[in-house]
Amino acid sequence: MLSRFFPYEYAESVFAVDYEKLYKIGFRGVIFDIDNTLVHHGEPSTPEIDALLHNVQAAGLKTLLLSDNTRKRVEMFNKNINSLYIDSANKPDPACLTKALKMLGLKHGQVVYIGDQIFTDVLCANRAGIKSILVKFIQSPDEMRIGVRRYAEYALLALWRRTKYSHRIGDIYAEGCGSFWSRDVLFCNISPATYAISETKEKLKRIVGDMTGGEIFSRTRTKKRLRNIVSEHSSHLIKRGKGIDPVLQENKAVNIALASSKIDGMIIRPGEVFSFWRTVGSITEKKGYKAGRIISDNKLTPGLGGGLCNLANTIHLLILHSPLEVTEFHSHSDALAPDEGKRVPFSSGTSICYNYIDYRFRNNTDQDVQLCLRCENEKLVGELRSKKPFPCRYELVEEDHHFSKENGIFYRISKIYKLTIDKATNEVVKKELVRDNHSEVMFDYDLIPKELIR
Repeated sequence: MLSRFFPYEYAESVFAVDYEKLYKIGFRGVIFDIDNTLVHHGEPSTPEIDALLHNVQAAGLKTLLLSDNTRKRVEMFNKNINSLYIDSANKPDPACLTKALKMLGLKHGQVVYIGDQIFTDVLCANRAGIKSILVKFIQSPDEMRIGVRRYAEYALLALWRRTKYSHRIGDIYAEGCGSFWSRDVLFCNISPATYAISETKEKLKRIVGDMTGGEIFSRTRTKKRLRNIVSEHSSHLIKRGKGIDPVLQENKAVNIALASSKIDGMIIRPGEVFSFWRTVGSITEKKGYKAGRIISDNKLTPGLGGGLCNLANTIHLLILHSPLEVTEFHSHSDALAPDEGKRVPFSSGTSICYNYIDYRFRNNTDQDVQLCLRCENEKLVGELRSKKPFPCRYELVEEDHHFSKENGIFYRISKIYKLTIDKATNEVVKKELVRDNHSEVMFDYDLIPKELIR
């Protein structure tokens, strides 16, 4: 598979790598190829390279030189660096990297290998389960020609670049399509065309699965409201603040209003399953949907239909405050923006992506329930209704809520429980963990409440 020839990352040279960042994200060792990576083939080390290796070591990273060349050549290069080394490595045989890990005293996930060749350095690293950074090979000014292997590497690098930046889809990445930050790259990541094929396959799988799965989906909508309110929730449609694009917020409100109009009044009878995407349908510009905020490459960025995760999250909150059974739920960060006022558990964090990353719940009670949604005064208002009251009420409680910095990145950390409370006795009859929260903070770190940082 082509995946074995793809690097973890690419840099123009060893000087372009942020070694302090490598340490912050958990790496503790760097293995360097020598020839055409640090210096031109056969040349001794330079004062600049000596200083670079010393700076890498000063950043807390162990170093090891790995070369197919002779011991004499490696020792000559290493005389001012004093690094661990392995000569006559016989790359791409991964045995040399297994030996390197033992010499460094580190695990696979703690080491990155930097080299200039795909067919030796990158392939060797992938075979050993070690992440690699490919750098542009050092070419002498009087070298006018390069070998056929280098042209093949150019083609593979171009394919890797195209695939690396073509993962955006809906509010999260497609499940089952890993990025090149992992060792294994699946068929969907070979090129944009194969990604589209994989996406279509997943959509077809969902359609066929629904046709053959035996589920009965809710279809009936009515303007008439059921009498009893089981749960209700409202949220601001438009967030304002530092770093928040007002246009994307306005567009998000449009998207939510369009999708809400497809759901409002939906009756879910006993035994029926509600599906967000079967109810809302596909998202297209022709239907009026606009570019709102989506999460792509772990960043907030514009995307068609962005913001519908907020709608799915509102529905999820209604269902968590009821006896209904959530049958499909996907999550992303619960820290997309600063909390507005009092902290609300599950204020965000529900992910959807047409049509195979869905939000679904089943009516496992003995009476009809109804979803009611409306957008008014820049607010999304949701209600879950029923014909008659249920014997219990439901609450969400969040415990140990705080923010913590890990390898330079802040995370919201908490445990969110659903309490089932008997109305007659007011006793908690069930406490269920519904989310062990560990969400990367996606907003300005300066806006994190200082008293909540540990």
